[in-house]
Amino acid sequence: MASDLDGTAHAGSSSAHQRDAGADRSNPRAALLMSLVLGLLLGALSALVMFPAAQHLRSLQDGERAEATLYASGACMAGQCEVEFEAGGRTVVADLPVGSGGGRSSVGARMTVRYQADDPEVVAREEDVGGGGAVVLAVLSGGASLLFLLVSAVAAVFVVRQWLAARRQGGTPRDGQRHDGDEAEPLAT
Repeated sequence: MASDLDGTAHAGSSSAHQRDAGADRSNPRAALLMSLVLGLLLGALSALVMFPAAQHLRSLQDGERAEATLYASGACMAGQCEVEFEAGGRTVVADLPVGSGGGRSSVGARMTVRYQADDPEVVAREEDVGGGGAVVLAVLSGGASLLFLLVSAVAAVFVVRQWLAARRQGGTPRDGQRHDGDEAEPLAT
């Protein structure tokens, strides 16, 4: 029996250590799948949400200008802020679009907005009509997507090499088994 410095006995600690070492080995197919899913999700976020949001913000560059008050504060980047302003002689309360800044402003804060003349509820902060935070998030999520897709490609090469090496040795690789030419014995998981 092995004992620690505190005098407690640990029977079979070497076999427990071996089981833990076997559990630490990651499954390359799981890494491949996870990297591929993350890459595709980040790519979808960039292409389907952030780039269209940036284009929408840019489309308001030539919109009508008005002084507004932050009516409801929240996560403006997620489109959860509202502004109140005068347009065409009436008071309009409109949601700021996804990708807007100003989330740290408190209710009642004054800001300049741009809105569509024919539909004043389509509005954006004047500071955001260049694309705002949506452009930054589109680039960051697109770059992260490429990184995860690259990791997926590397993991795919590793999985194929493992499969080919096992095939050369006369078998097909199975999860949890060794393929070193000897009898295959299950690994501890």
